[in-house]
Amino acid sequence: MDPQTSKMRSPRNHLPLIAVGAVVLLVSTSAWAANAYVRVNQLGYELGAPGRAYFMTRVPDNDATFSIVNSGGTAVFSAPIGPRRGAWGRFTVYALDFTIAEAGEYTIAVHGRTTATSAPFQVDTAKALYSQGIRNALNFYQNERDGAEFIPTPLRTSAAHLNDKHATVFESPEFDNNDLILGDLKPTGAVIDASGGWWDAGDYLKFVQTHSYTVALMLIGIRDFPEQMGARSGASNFMHEAKFGLNWLQKMWDDNTETLYYQVGIGTDFKDNPSLLSDHDLWRLPQVDDTVGGTDPTLIYVRRRPVFAAGPPGSKISPNLAGRLAADFAGCSQVFRKSQPAFADKCLVAAEHVFDLADTSPRGNLITTAPFDFYGETEWRDDMELGGAELYFALATADASLPSTLPHSDPLFYLRAAAHWAHAYITGPNDARDTLNLYDVSGLAHFELFRAIANAGHPAGLEVSPFDLLHDLRKELENAAAQARSDPFDFGYPWGVYDTATHGAGLSVEAHEYALLTKSNSFEAYSRRWAGSILGANPWGSSFIVGDGVIFPDCMQHQVANIVGSLNGQPPVLAGALVEGPNSFAATGFLDGMRKCPPNGIDVYKKFDANGALFKDDQQSYSTVEPAIDLTAPSFLMFAWRIAGAPATLLPKEVISVVEDQMNNFEPNPLSPTRRSPARHHLH
Repeated sequence: MDPQTSKMRSPRNHLPLIAVGAVVLLVSTSAWAANAYVRVNQLGYELGAPGRAYFMTRVPDNDATFSIVNSGGTAVFSAPIGPRRGAWGRFTVYALDFTIAEAGEYTIAVHGRTTATSAPFQVDTAKALYSQGIRNALNFYQNERDGAEFIPTPLRTSAAHLNDKHATVFESPEFDNNDLILGDLKPTGAVIDASGGWWDAGDYLKFVQTHSYTVALMLIGIRDFPEQMGARSGASNFMHEAKFGLNWLQKMWDDNTETLYYQVGIGTDFKDNPSLLSDHDLWRLPQVDDTVGGTDPTLIYVRRRPVFAAGPPGSKISPNLAGRLAADFAGCSQVFRKSQPAFADKCLVAAEHVFDLADTSPRGNLITTAPFDFYGETEWRDDMELGGAELYFALATADASLPSTLPHSDPLFYLRAAAHWAHAYITGPNDARDTLNLYDVSGLAHFELFRAIANAGHPAGLEVSPFDLLHDLRKELENAAAQARSDPFDFGYPWGVYDTATHGAGLSVEAHEYALLTKSNSFEAYSRRWAGSILGANPWGSSFIVGDGVIFPDCMQHQVANIVGSLNGQPPVLAGALVEGPNSFAATGFLDGMRKCPPNGIDVYKKFDANGALFKDDQQSYSTVEPAIDLTAPSFLMFAWRIAGAPATLLPKEVISVVEDQMNNFEPNPLSPTRRSPARHHLH
């Protein structure tokens, strides 16, 4: 949160927790400690699967060797280092490739002109390695809860923003070029219950933009991975959390009046009344807000947070929000159909109404947040594709009578709609320019539509075929693979932009989807490496998910974590929070109430900043260490995929084999040069 300007977040703004100090001494035991490092996936490597770590040294040495040593001190694997991956600033980076067949704890030691030893890591089954990561992700959302239904934790002791239960609705404000609100807010005359929901990030704003994406991924995860995220998953059961998110979305979408409310709270100030303060002007615990300042008029919009309406009742809905909300409510129908049929019916009716109201000829900026720059989304056809696919599944898989008031009861209506919007995306201006994240869900929508077409028995007349969807998914992955080949750490997304860490999780999911649908291993190694990239196998040697690994951010720009949590990696920490990750800059701006972190002021990662990218662990730097609900969302899918290998409900084998033959005749080797260069369009 920058106290001087609005927070521009574009595209944004338990493994046992081990004290960082206990492992730093293990990074290197030689006199060359400042010159050489080994970077590993801190959650570990899958048993019997090819693994890759990285040796980075300021003294190039093509003849060095490395060994993997078990906890008893015995070397179980030795090999020459290599291949040379390239330069990272003053460091030369080498790949360390290995496969370990016995579970246990290991370290990697490199011997040559310089020596270095890695932090310890586990080799085990995917379930043993990643199950806690899913539980940690659930912990993050539970700690982000707003309203009366908060969950007591070491970080949360009180309910917050109870005044949201009687929130005044305003028209969407207008902004100047500096994102300052022009004029006064204009009330519509409505008052709604906007309580509940999750805070967006390290602040306390609530957006349908990020909720709708997060809930969609949660519901797909629950449906597809019941042993990892659903009712049979024990401590990582997301069912209650998904319903908590759905309950808030059903308050923000009034299906009776067909009115969408898209935001609670403001994060920018007023041009003509600069004394009025907003959410981003304060650093405090959330329970303070309901009474902060007593009757001080400058804090009125902190105590009584405004709600913004997307338009008058019955008006067309921005298609990005319409598509994702339809996917949310259709997913609700699928997940809760048996256990809570009345709730599922309510969701399904809302899903169809929202989808029908989508403005599919939008002009100007899409509706995302106020101001638009907080989440500057430009693509929407992918959202409509996802909404159509989930509505198909909601109708096609229901095993009970459905509401008689549904506008459309034929699942093929939505299958055709999804195929239409998939075709519009594939032939549109942003095709394959991004990968799975808040701003582009095609990497998930294509997978869902592929399965829907198979489930429907390949009806004639659709605007896309399964092959078209796979080909487009492959284009996204080829772009990422081209980027990875140019990066010394094999990362499939540029390090020096916003949203790096969440893209790593999304890419890992996409690669696994492609492997399932084609029975091809073309991108399977990348799927593991891209997961490892955000879990410590990167230039900075930090996991970008709090609590997942031994070294992770201590100084997030998150008010509760900073005020109540520890600043040294010891509990309590906001486990499961996935932060922005490396960026091109570190934001600054100190607010009263911040606990300075790191306490000694030393930037331990600065020596690894290079190639246009940096990572700063400092509570001021929202650009690198702010977590958010949408940033974290792909992580639980990534972990569930790695554990389960495939969704619980598979496609018919004959469908997979036909597509596999087609793709085998088409696909080039992804490790060979490609003519397609990666293009990125994020403005965050």
